[in-house]
Amino acid sequence: MVNSRHEALHRAYQEIPELFTRAFDLLELPDPGPASVTVRNSDVTDVTPLERRVDTLLELECEAGDDYLLIVECQSRKDPDKARSWAYYLSVLANRHKRHHPVLLVLCTDVKTAKWAVGPFRIGIPGRPNLHVSPFVLSPENVPVITDVAHAAADLPMAVYSALTHSAGPRIGEILEALAGAMKQAPNDDALTVYADLITNGLSGSPAAELWRELMGTRLFDLPNSQSWVAEGFRDQGREEGRQEGRQEGEVKSKAEDLLQVLHTRGLMITAEEHARVTDCRDLELLNRWFLRAITAADVQEVFAEEPGDATDQAEVR
Repeated sequence: MVNSRHEALHRAYQEIPELFTRAFDLLELPDPGPASVTVRNSDVTDVTPLERRVDTLLELECEAGDDYLLIVECQSRKDPDKARSWAYYLSVLANRHKRHHPVLLVLCTDVKTAKWAVGPFRIGIPGRPNLHVSPFVLSPENVPVITDVAHAAADLPMAVYSALTHSAGPRIGEILEALAGAMKQAPNDDALTVYADLITNGLSGSPAAELWRELMGTRLFDLPNSQSWVAEGFRDQGREEGRQEGRQEGEVKSKAEDLLQVLHTRGLMITAEEHARVTDCRDLELLNRWFLRAITAADVQEVFAEEPGDATDQAEVR
């Protein structure tokens, strides 16, 4: 559930995917032009049974020709081990999706962490490292402070992101006043509900949360799907369950793809019926069991062998 400032910051890229164009511009990266944006399963687990997950992963298919995988990570403090994880994400995704350029974007709400996060992080022999990891970083230093209602109204996605990034800064009051003014002028639609949701959750637990509620007043509850709001600003359980179902579907599809890749890599040939059995399966636990067996199994029969309790599992395969 979107219930913290950490979650709201990177989830803004899922809810408002066009933010990637603002990020590229702020970081002075080449303009990718119009793009089709897909929120991808954030699981980057390799064929070994060690789970690794990025905060948000966006697939950008750009009309100009270059396609990207945008890894969005939210970082609230220094973490000596993070550089290795970031290197892993970039390497795995570069190998898994060879026609996409992986891009690591780190989001920070404080300047001290941001200065650390830009790196470069060197992995290998001290003084002669093989690998350098240099994340792109957005923080209060390079995300604009938007305090003008007209400016906020002209670019609500950027105004929302400005409020999220500067949520703990000294000018958050001015930012929220401009944002609230702009949102009160905007049409009541689903996009506006998303913006209000992100801000309410992104400010949760901060001194600015009460100011935001005062500025917006009953407007929060006048938005589409307003019955899903509670005082703390969380979405209703039904909305979250829908998202959870979507995430689980993505995990199932990814695990099935990983299983087929392991079988292919190890030379374990499967029949068309067995292939369909994998791709049609909706039971993540069963897929994971097959996946772990496939890593060491001597043959395909060992991978799909039934165990006590599997009869129940088969009811989930359709």
